[in-house]
Amino acid sequence: TDEPDMIAFMQHPAHVFGSDGLHLPGKTHPRLHGALPRVLARYVRELGVLGWEEAIHKMTGGPARRLGLRDRGVLRVGLAADLCLVDRDEVRDTATFASPSTYPEGIPFVWVNGVAVKAGGQPTGALPGRVLRP
Repeated sequence: TDEPDMIAFMQHPAHVFGSDGLHLPGKTHPRLHGALPRVLARYVRELGVLGWEEAIHKMTGGPARRLGLRDRGVLRVGLAADLCLVDRDEVRDTATFASPSTYPEGIPFVWVNGVAVKAGGQPTGALPGRVLRP
């Protein structure tokens, strides 16, 4: 897809972000680790296509609502605590086709179901995720 078309889709009010990047032995696509950091770095910070708040909503609450995941996508007491701390100035994708499993930069902390899975830029080894069904 050419970039002007992608930008038009991103700016449409009904658009939400996601990725179909899968981890398959020998076939991992760089968007598995890089899709959303790329949006934040290139289309929010560098090009100003979307504001931070709108982009984050299109990555969190928007998809959760669209998929019927009622306990995800917003910060509210009693809901799942899936959180990602992003450094606006440093976030960027690093994955390439030659090295598709490199992690993005500028995301020092991540919590899944209230459990830290990344702290101080390093994985914690915790695996609190689960399959979600609407």
